[in-house]
Amino acid sequence: MKLGIVGLPNVGKSTLFNAITNAGAESANYPFCTIDPNVGTVAVPDSRLDWLTQFYQPKKTTPAVVEFVDIAGLVKGASKGEGLGNKFLANIRECAAIVHVVRCFDDDNVIHVEGSTQPIRDIDIIDLELIMADVEMVERRIDKAQKAAKADKKFLHEVEVFQSLRDWLNEGQSARTYLSQVDSDDAALIATSELLSLKPIIYAANLDEDGFADPGAVSYYALVAERAASEGAQVIPVCAKLEAEIAELPAEEKAMFLEDLGIEQSGLDRLIQASYSLLGLISFLTAGEDECRAWTITQGTKAPQAAGKIHSDFERGFIRAETVAFEDLKACGSMAAAREKGLIRSEGKDYVVRDGDIILFRFNV
Repeated sequence: MKLGIVGLPNVGKSTLFNAITNAGAESANYPFCTIDPNVGTVAVPDSRLDWLTQFYQPKKTTPAVVEFVDIAGLVKGASKGEGLGNKFLANIRECAAIVHVVRCFDDDNVIHVEGSTQPIRDIDIIDLELIMADVEMVERRIDKAQKAAKADKKFLHEVEVFQSLRDWLNEGQSARTYLSQVDSDDAALIATSELLSLKPIIYAANLDEDGFADPGAVSYYALVAERAASEGAQVIPVCAKLEAEIAELPAEEKAMFLEDLGIEQSGLDRLIQASYSLLGLISFLTAGEDECRAWTITQGTKAPQAAGKIHSDFERGFIRAETVAFEDLKACGSMAAAREKGLIRSEGKDYVVRDGDIILFRFNV
Protein backbone atom coordinates (compact mmCIF):
# COMPACT_ATOMS: atom_id res chain seq x y z
CA MET A 1 0.00 0.00 0.00
CA LYS A 2 1.40 3.35 -1.07
CA LEU A 3 0.21 6.61 0.48
CA GLY A 4 1.16 9.98 -0.98
CA ILE A 5 1.74 12.81 1.50
CA VAL A 6 0.74 16.12 -0.10
CA GLY A 7 0.07 19.70 0.95
CA LEU A 8 1.20 23.25 0.38
CA PRO A 9 4.86 24.09 1.10
CA ASN A 10 5.77 24.50 4.78
CA VAL A 11 2.69 22.85 6.27
CA GLY A 12 4.72 20.09 7.97
CA LYS A 13 4.72 17.37 5.30
CA SER A 14 8.40 16.49 5.42
CA THR A 15 8.55 16.86 9.21
CA LEU A 16 5.71 14.36 9.51
CA PHE A 17 7.30 12.08 6.91
CA ASN A 18 10.61 12.14 8.79
CA ALA A 19 8.86 11.28 12.02
CA ILE A 20 6.89 8.30 10.75
CA THR A 21 9.52 6.76 8.52
CA ASN A 22 12.82 7.93 10.04
CA ALA A 23 13.87 8.25 6.41
CA GLY A 24 15.56 11.62 6.87
CA ALA A 25 13.81 13.64 4.19
CA GLU A 26 15.25 17.14 4.19
CA SER A 27 13.04 19.63 5.99
CA ALA A 28 13.66 23.36 5.56
CA ASN A 29 11.75 26.59 5.92
CA TYR A 30 11.32 27.31 2.21
CA PRO A 31 9.29 25.84 -0.69
CA PHE A 32 10.46 22.90 -2.81
CA CYS A 33 13.14 21.54 -0.49
CA THR A 34 11.72 18.12 -1.37
CA ILE A 35 12.95 17.99 -4.97
CA ASP A 36 12.56 14.25 -5.49
CA PRO A 37 9.78 12.32 -3.82
CA ASN A 38 11.10 10.61 -0.73
CA VAL A 39 9.87 7.08 -0.19
CA GLY A 40 9.84 5.35 3.17
CA THR A 41 8.58 1.85 3.92
CA VAL A 42 7.33 1.33 7.46
CA ALA A 43 6.06 -1.70 9.34
CA VAL A 44 2.39 -1.86 10.24
CA PRO A 45 2.13 -2.14 14.05
CA ASP A 46 0.24 -5.35 14.90
CA SER A 47 0.04 -6.66 18.46
CA ARG A 48 -1.16 -10.01 17.13
CA LEU A 49 2.06 -10.48 15.19
CA ASP A 50 4.02 -9.49 18.28
CA TRP A 51 2.23 -12.18 20.30
CA LEU A 52 2.82 -14.84 17.63
CA THR A 53 6.51 -13.92 17.53
CA GLN A 54 6.82 -14.41 21.28
CA PHE A 55 4.88 -17.67 21.07
CA TYR A 56 6.74 -19.30 18.15
CA GLN A 57 10.16 -17.64 18.50
CA PRO A 58 10.50 -17.83 14.70
CA LYS A 59 13.70 -17.37 12.70
CA LYS A 60 12.05 -14.38 11.01
CA THR A 61 9.15 -12.00 11.62
CA THR A 62 7.75 -10.04 8.67
CA PRO A 63 5.12 -7.36 9.30
CA ALA A 64 2.81 -5.90 6.69
CA VAL A 65 4.21 -2.65 5.33
CA VAL A 66 2.98 0.73 4.18
CA GLU A 67 4.94 2.88 1.75
CA PHE A 68 4.78 6.63 2.35
CA VAL A 69 5.75 8.96 -0.48
CA ASP A 70 6.63 12.52 0.53
CA ILE A 71 5.61 14.60 -2.48
CA ALA A 72 6.92 18.15 -2.91
CA GLY A 73 4.65 21.04 -1.94
CA LEU A 74 2.14 21.95 -4.60
CA VAL A 75 1.27 25.57 -5.34
CA LYS A 76 -1.33 27.39 -7.41
CA GLY A 77 -0.81 26.49 -11.06
CA ALA A 78 0.75 23.07 -10.38
CA SER A 79 -1.60 21.43 -12.90
CA LYS A 80 -0.14 23.82 -15.50
CA GLY A 81 3.44 23.07 -14.50
CA GLU A 82 3.94 25.81 -11.91
CA GLY A 83 6.48 25.06 -9.21
CA LEU A 84 7.28 21.38 -9.65
CA GLY A 85 3.70 20.58 -10.59
CA ASN A 86 3.43 18.02 -13.37
CA LYS A 87 6.18 15.76 -12.06
CA PHE A 88 4.59 15.46 -8.66
CA LEU A 89 1.04 15.08 -9.92
CA ALA A 90 2.37 11.97 -11.68
CA ASN A 91 3.74 10.71 -8.35
CA ILE A 92 0.34 11.15 -6.70
CA ARG A 93 -1.23 9.09 -9.49
CA GLU A 94 0.75 6.04 -8.34
CA CYS A 95 -0.62 6.16 -4.77
CA ALA A 96 -3.64 4.27 -3.41
CA ALA A 97 -4.68 7.19 -1.22
CA ILE A 98 -3.65 10.73 -0.39
CA VAL A 99 -2.58 12.00 3.03
CA HIS A 100 -3.26 15.73 2.80
CA VAL A 101 -1.33 17.59 5.51
CA VAL A 102 -3.09 20.79 6.49
CA ARG A 103 -1.53 23.40 8.78
CA CYS A 104 -3.78 24.16 11.75
CA PHE A 105 -1.63 26.48 13.85
CA ASP A 106 -0.20 30.00 13.70
CA ASP A 107 3.56 30.56 13.89
CA ASP A 108 5.24 33.76 12.71
CA ASN A 109 8.55 31.89 12.53
CA VAL A 110 7.33 29.44 9.87
CA ILE A 111 6.65 31.02 6.50
CA HIS A 112 3.25 30.20 4.94
CA VAL A 113 3.36 30.30 1.16
CA GLU A 114 -0.07 31.99 1.09
CA GLY A 115 0.80 34.45 3.86
CA SER A 116 -1.58 33.19 6.55
CA THR A 117 -3.09 30.06 8.11
CA GLN A 118 -6.43 29.29 6.47
CA PRO A 119 -6.97 25.49 6.32
CA ILE A 120 -9.99 25.45 3.99
CA ARG A 121 -8.31 27.81 1.52
CA ASP A 122 -5.23 25.56 1.58
CA ILE A 123 -7.33 22.45 0.98
CA ASP A 124 -9.13 24.17 -1.90
CA ILE A 125 -5.82 25.09 -3.56
CA ILE A 126 -4.62 21.49 -3.59
CA ASP A 127 -8.03 20.14 -4.60
CA LEU A 128 -8.30 22.56 -7.50
CA GLU A 129 -4.90 21.60 -8.86
CA LEU A 130 -5.84 17.91 -8.76
CA ILE A 131 -9.19 18.67 -10.39
CA MET A 132 -7.62 20.75 -13.18
CA ALA A 133 -5.15 17.97 -13.90
CA ASP A 134 -8.13 15.59 -14.09
CA VAL A 135 -9.90 17.84 -16.63
CA GLU A 136 -7.03 17.28 -19.05
CA MET A 137 -7.20 13.51 -18.52
CA VAL A 138 -10.98 13.48 -19.01
CA GLU A 139 -10.65 15.51 -22.24
CA ARG A 140 -8.26 12.87 -23.58
CA ARG A 141 -10.66 10.10 -22.54
CA ILE A 142 -13.53 11.85 -24.36
CA ASP A 143 -11.45 12.19 -27.54
CA LYS A 144 -10.49 8.52 -27.41
CA ALA A 145 -14.11 7.40 -26.86
CA GLN A 146 -15.36 9.64 -29.69
CA LYS A 147 -12.92 8.04 -32.10
CA ALA A 148 -13.87 4.55 -30.92
CA ALA A 149 -17.58 5.40 -31.31
CA LYS A 150 -17.12 5.82 -35.06
CA ALA A 151 -16.59 2.06 -35.26
CA ASP A 152 -18.73 0.97 -32.30
CA LYS A 153 -21.74 2.96 -31.07
CA LYS A 154 -21.46 1.52 -27.54
CA PHE A 155 -18.73 4.09 -26.86
CA LEU A 156 -21.26 6.93 -27.25
CA HIS A 157 -22.40 6.33 -23.67
CA GLU A 158 -18.81 6.61 -22.47
CA VAL A 159 -18.54 9.95 -24.25
CA GLU A 160 -21.69 11.17 -22.47
CA VAL A 161 -20.48 10.01 -19.05
CA PHE A 162 -17.11 11.71 -19.32
CA GLN A 163 -18.53 14.89 -20.84
CA SER A 164 -20.84 15.16 -17.84
CA LEU A 165 -17.90 14.49 -15.51
CA ARG A 166 -15.84 17.16 -17.28
CA ASP A 167 -18.60 19.72 -16.69
CA TRP A 168 -18.68 18.74 -13.01
CA LEU A 169 -14.91 19.11 -12.69
CA ASN A 170 -14.99 22.47 -14.44
CA GLU A 171 -17.24 23.69 -11.62
CA GLY A 172 -14.37 22.97 -9.21
CA GLN A 173 -15.89 19.79 -7.81
CA SER A 174 -13.92 16.55 -7.37
CA ALA A 175 -14.51 13.28 -9.19
CA ARG A 176 -15.07 11.68 -5.76
CA THR A 177 -18.17 13.78 -5.16
CA TYR A 178 -19.44 13.07 -8.70
CA LEU A 179 -19.70 9.31 -8.07
CA SER A 180 -22.74 9.88 -5.86
CA GLN A 181 -24.51 11.38 -8.87
CA VAL A 182 -24.26 8.28 -11.10
CA ASP A 183 -25.22 4.59 -11.00
CA SER A 184 -22.78 1.81 -10.16
CA ASP A 185 -22.01 0.97 -13.79
CA ASP A 186 -21.04 4.54 -14.64
CA ALA A 187 -19.07 4.81 -11.39
CA ALA A 188 -17.12 1.68 -12.35
CA LEU A 189 -16.46 3.18 -15.79
CA ILE A 190 -15.14 6.41 -14.26
CA ALA A 191 -12.96 4.41 -11.87
CA THR A 192 -11.00 3.04 -14.85
CA SER A 193 -9.66 6.54 -15.56
CA GLU A 194 -7.33 6.76 -12.51
CA LEU A 195 -8.24 10.37 -11.78
CA LEU A 196 -6.38 12.17 -9.02
CA SER A 197 -9.51 13.63 -7.42
CA LEU A 198 -11.00 10.12 -7.20
CA LYS A 199 -8.41 9.00 -4.69
CA PRO A 200 -9.48 8.52 -1.06
CA ILE A 201 -8.30 11.30 1.26
CA ILE A 202 -6.98 11.34 4.81
CA TYR A 203 -6.60 14.85 6.18
CA ALA A 204 -3.70 15.08 8.64
CA ALA A 205 -4.46 18.22 10.63
CA ASN A 206 -1.04 19.42 11.80
CA LEU A 207 -1.40 21.12 15.18
CA ASP A 208 1.08 22.68 17.57
CA GLU A 209 1.62 20.94 20.93
CA ASP A 210 -1.01 22.99 22.78
CA GLY A 211 -3.59 22.36 20.06
CA PHE A 212 -2.77 18.67 19.87
CA ALA A 213 -3.54 18.30 23.58
CA ASP A 214 -7.14 19.34 22.85
CA PRO A 215 -7.92 19.34 19.09
CA GLY A 216 -11.62 19.89 19.71
CA ALA A 217 -10.86 23.34 21.06
CA VAL A 218 -8.94 24.40 17.92
CA SER A 219 -11.13 26.25 15.42
CA TYR A 220 -8.81 25.38 12.52
CA TYR A 221 -9.16 21.65 13.32
CA ALA A 222 -12.95 21.95 13.53
CA LEU A 223 -13.01 23.40 10.01
CA VAL A 224 -10.93 20.53 8.61
CA ALA A 225 -13.06 17.93 10.44
CA GLU A 226 -16.22 19.49 9.01
CA ARG A 227 -14.74 19.43 5.51
CA ALA A 228 -13.70 15.78 5.89
CA ALA A 229 -17.17 14.79 7.10
CA SER A 230 -18.80 16.47 4.09
CA GLU A 231 -16.57 14.43 1.73
CA GLY A 232 -16.68 11.12 3.56
CA ALA A 233 -12.93 11.48 4.14
CA GLN A 234 -10.87 10.62 7.22
CA VAL A 235 -9.26 13.25 9.47
CA ILE A 236 -6.67 12.69 12.18
CA PRO A 237 -5.03 15.27 14.47
CA VAL A 238 -1.23 15.13 14.43
CA CYS A 239 1.60 17.23 15.80
CA ALA A 240 4.45 16.71 13.35
CA LYS A 241 6.94 18.33 15.71
CA LEU A 242 5.91 16.01 18.55
CA GLU A 243 5.97 12.97 16.26
CA ALA A 244 9.54 13.87 15.32
CA GLU A 245 10.51 13.83 18.99
CA ILE A 246 8.78 10.48 19.53
CA ALA A 247 10.55 8.99 16.49
CA GLU A 248 13.97 9.71 18.02
CA LEU A 249 13.26 7.67 21.15
CA PRO A 250 14.26 4.02 21.63
CA ALA A 251 11.32 1.66 21.13
CA GLU A 252 10.99 0.85 24.84
CA GLU A 253 10.74 4.56 25.73
CA LYS A 254 8.11 5.49 23.13
CA ALA A 255 5.22 3.89 25.00
CA MET A 256 6.24 5.63 28.22
CA PHE A 257 6.53 8.97 26.43
CA LEU A 258 3.08 8.59 24.84
CA GLU A 259 1.61 7.62 28.20
CA ASP A 260 3.12 10.69 29.86
CA LEU A 261 1.53 12.85 27.18
CA GLY A 262 -1.81 11.09 27.60
CA ILE A 263 -1.67 9.78 24.01
CA GLU A 264 -2.62 6.17 23.31
CA GLN A 265 -1.23 5.94 19.77
CA SER A 266 1.46 7.61 17.71
CA GLY A 267 0.60 9.52 14.55
CA LEU A 268 1.90 6.58 12.50
CA ASP A 269 -0.48 4.13 14.17
CA ARG A 270 -3.43 6.44 13.61
CA LEU A 271 -2.45 7.11 10.01
CA ILE A 272 -2.23 3.40 9.24
CA GLN A 273 -5.53 2.63 10.95
CA ALA A 274 -7.20 5.44 9.03
CA SER A 275 -5.75 4.24 5.73
CA TYR A 276 -6.78 0.62 6.36
CA SER A 277 -10.30 1.76 7.16
CA LEU A 278 -10.50 4.13 4.19
CA LEU A 279 -9.24 1.53 1.71
CA GLY A 280 -11.12 -1.41 3.21
CA LEU A 281 -7.99 -3.38 4.12
CA ILE A 282 -7.46 -6.16 6.67
CA SER A 283 -4.58 -8.45 7.64
CA PHE A 284 -4.37 -12.23 7.89
CA LEU A 285 -1.43 -14.03 9.49
CA THR A 286 0.78 -17.02 8.85
CA ALA A 287 2.76 -18.46 11.74
CA GLY A 288 5.35 -21.11 12.49
CA GLU A 289 8.91 -21.68 13.63
CA ASP A 290 10.39 -20.48 10.33
CA GLU A 291 8.43 -17.25 10.01
CA CYS A 292 5.53 -15.28 11.45
CA ARG A 293 4.08 -12.84 8.94
CA ALA A 294 1.18 -10.43 8.40
CA TRP A 295 -0.38 -10.08 4.94
CA THR A 296 -2.54 -7.18 3.79
CA ILE A 297 -5.62 -7.93 1.68
CA THR A 298 -8.84 -6.17 0.73
CA GLN A 299 -11.85 -6.91 2.89
CA GLY A 300 -13.99 -9.54 1.16
CA THR A 301 -11.04 -11.44 -0.33
CA LYS A 302 -11.66 -15.19 -0.64
CA ALA A 303 -9.19 -17.83 0.54
CA PRO A 304 -7.62 -18.73 -2.86
CA GLN A 305 -6.90 -15.07 -3.66
CA ALA A 306 -5.47 -14.53 -0.17
CA ALA A 307 -3.24 -17.56 -0.78
CA GLY A 308 -2.12 -15.90 -4.02
CA LYS A 309 -0.69 -13.01 -1.98
CA ILE A 310 1.88 -15.50 -0.69
CA HIS A 311 2.60 -17.20 -4.03
CA SER A 312 0.72 -17.67 -7.28
CA ASP A 313 1.14 -21.45 -6.93
CA PHE A 314 -0.84 -21.33 -3.68
CA GLU A 315 -3.80 -19.83 -5.52
CA ARG A 316 -3.47 -22.00 -8.62
CA GLY A 317 -3.29 -25.25 -6.66
CA PHE A 318 -5.51 -24.24 -3.74
CA ILE A 319 -7.09 -27.18 -1.88
CA ARG A 320 -8.18 -25.74 1.47
CA ALA A 321 -7.30 -23.23 4.17
CA GLU A 322 -6.78 -24.45 7.73
CA THR A 323 -7.91 -21.43 9.73
CA VAL A 324 -8.08 -20.31 13.34
CA ALA A 325 -9.00 -16.87 14.66
CA PHE A 326 -6.12 -15.18 16.45
CA GLU A 327 -8.18 -14.54 19.58
CA ASP A 328 -9.12 -18.24 19.75
CA LEU A 329 -5.49 -19.33 19.50
CA LYS A 330 -4.45 -16.82 22.14
CA ALA A 331 -7.21 -17.96 24.49
CA CYS A 332 -6.33 -21.65 24.00
CA GLY A 333 -2.58 -21.12 24.31
CA SER A 334 -1.60 -23.60 21.59
CA MET A 335 -2.67 -24.97 18.23
CA ALA A 336 -3.17 -28.40 19.79
CA ALA A 337 -5.60 -27.01 22.38
CA ALA A 338 -7.44 -25.02 19.68
CA ARG A 339 -7.74 -28.17 17.57
CA GLU A 340 -9.11 -30.17 20.52
CA LYS A 341 -11.83 -27.56 20.98
CA GLY A 342 -12.71 -27.67 17.27
CA LEU A 343 -11.61 -24.09 16.68
CA ILE A 344 -9.35 -24.89 13.72
CA ARG A 345 -11.56 -24.93 10.66
CA SER A 346 -11.02 -26.36 7.17
CA GLU A 347 -12.28 -23.75 4.73
CA GLY A 348 -12.81 -24.07 0.99
CA LYS A 349 -12.62 -21.81 -2.05
CA ASP A 350 -15.63 -19.69 -1.10
CA TYR A 351 -14.37 -18.79 2.36
CA VAL A 352 -14.03 -15.02 2.89
CA VAL A 353 -10.90 -14.33 4.94
CA ARG A 354 -11.44 -12.38 8.17
CA ASP A 355 -9.16 -9.88 9.85
CA GLY A 356 -6.84 -11.71 12.24
CA ASP A 357 -7.26 -15.17 10.71
CA ILE A 358 -4.19 -17.38 11.12
CA ILE A 359 -4.09 -19.58 8.02
CA LEU A 360 -2.17 -22.61 6.77
CA PHE A 361 -2.87 -23.06 3.07
CA ARG A 362 -2.95 -26.56 1.56
CA PHE A 363 -2.24 -26.66 -2.15
CA ASN A 364 -1.08 -28.98 -4.92
CA VAL A 365 0.49 -28.01 -8.26
